[in-house]
Amino acid sequence: MKRMLAFISAILLFLGVDLVVAPKAASQTNQAAPKTEVVHVGILQMMTHPALDQIRQGVVAGLKEEGLTTGKNLKIDFLNAQGDQSNLKTMSQQLANKDSLLVGIATPAAQALANSAPKTTPIILAGISTPATSGLVKSEAHPGGNITGTSGLNPVTKQFELMHAVMPHAKKIGIIYTSSDHGGQTNAHAFARVVKQAGLIPKLYTISNTNDLQQVASQMVSQVDMVYAPQDNGVASAMKTLVNVANNVNIPVFPCAETMVPDGGVASYVISQKEMGRVAGVMAAKVLRGKNPATYPVATVKSGYYMINEKEMRKLHIKIPAAIMRAASQHGKVIK
Repeated sequence: MKRMLAFISAILLFLGVDLVVAPKAASQTNQAAPKTEVVHVGILQMMTHPALDQIRQGVVAGLKEEGLTTGKNLKIDFLNAQGDQSNLKTMSQQLANKDSLLVGIATPAAQALANSAPKTTPIILAGISTPATSGLVKSEAHPGGNITGTSGLNPVTKQFELMHAVMPHAKKIGIIYTSSDHGGQTNAHAFARVVKQAGLIPKLYTISNTNDLQQVASQMVSQVDMVYAPQDNGVASAMKTLVNVANNVNIPVFPCAETMVPDGGVASYVISQKEMGRVAGVMAAKVLRGKNPATYPVATVKSGYYMINEKEMRKLHIKIPAAIMRAASQHGKVIK
């Protein structure tokens, strides 16, 4: 009898322990996993254009390269001003009110963010021609505030050398830009200086917006031997109109950006827009992790490649020097 009581007591003791331990284990299993912190990044783009779109794609790729992925630990608030200055002001304020870090694509977008955001909110520039002369940073080596990023200054000397190699007898070069686009104005005058130094004649033409382009371009092509289209948002968005006007009188257009060559440019030596964006995205991630924009130098993407539009060459009966064609075929892009 004693043995039977001892056996029953042992069973009850075992069951009692199990009832106590099992719920505890279950509660540990059902505990929610720690939530992944989501970083909010605001991107403001001046307008829709392939060059600016590529920069934005590069920014997203650079963030992902550093471990920040949309839908996982990154929320991107993207706004596009569609070339409207009043939109830029309103949208920059919207983003400044809710995002931890801001990215400005094109100089007007970056300036709008700089004017709207608190000085404690970091701003990353993506593909800005001249951040220092635009008033966005104190200097590119020492930004000195809450803003840094990438510079997209065009290789104007290489671009002029290409144009001169293709059109060695040309004397007058037309340069068209938007008067309100600081980056376009800077690029246009930098190219004009190179032309002057080579002993040729730069002829500058300005538009106030894309509505002026056809009329101004028609005047320009009657007075020059070839045309340079600088890094200008207005000119880039109306590149096909510019090319149509120039083609009517067999004047070649040499653009500065890779996305403007497929729109009818003959050829260019270009810097990758997507690479400028990618570097900006990497910089943004490092700033989010604590790197100080004030001491984070502006990065300049310098390596480029030749881009040739064979269709446009044939239309204008232009011959590209063999060495340049070879370089474009091997290390650049040739549009058939």
